[in-house]
Amino acid sequence: MTAMATSTSSDRPFTVDDLVTMPEDGRRYELLDGVLIVSPAPGRRHQRASFKLAMVLEQSCPDTMEVLIAPFAVQTSRTTELQPDVLVARERDLTERNLPTAPLLAVEVLSPSTGLHDVNSKKAAYERMGAQSYWVLEPLTSSLTVFELDASARYQQVAVVKGTEQYDATAPFLVRIVPDELLKRSRRTS
Repeated sequence: MTAMATSTSSDRPFTVDDLVTMPEDGRRYELLDGVLIVSPAPGRRHQRASFKLAMVLEQSCPDTMEVLIAPFAVQTSRTTELQPDVLVARERDLTERNLPTAPLLAVEVLSPSTGLHDVNSKKAAYERMGAQSYWVLEPLTSSLTVFELDASARYQQVAVVKGTEQYDATAPFLVRIVPDELLKRSRRTS
């Protein structure tokens, strides 16, 4: 289950400086407006879906952009640092340590322990940042839900695809996503 803490022992909001002191225990430590969010290590199905989605995105990614997987920080302020499961950013916006601005695409792969957080508070945070697209991949139902910013800088749901249905993304670049293909294990033949 995801745990949240609202302040440090000195009764101030958490900052990125506090993240450096967190243990390296396999958990994901993120900050959202000074609130520390601790999530358990993701499971096998989650990792497979994240990895395969990143591979599909990478194959279509233009040279001016980069696809990265967690853990890689989107740190837009001293009190907000998130780690989307997959992100796409302009190469010129990236530093060696983090992405100090909104990604073009942030993707969360739902886990039972993080699902509510991913579809509510993280979605709202990426919307406030101005991330052009936010995708939610649900391994248990083999579905992809796509949100894109409208002219008012608010997320609108533009697609929900399930199973073998195809989603032909236009943002941040042209790429075809089929949820079932992200969730099945590849078998190599000799």
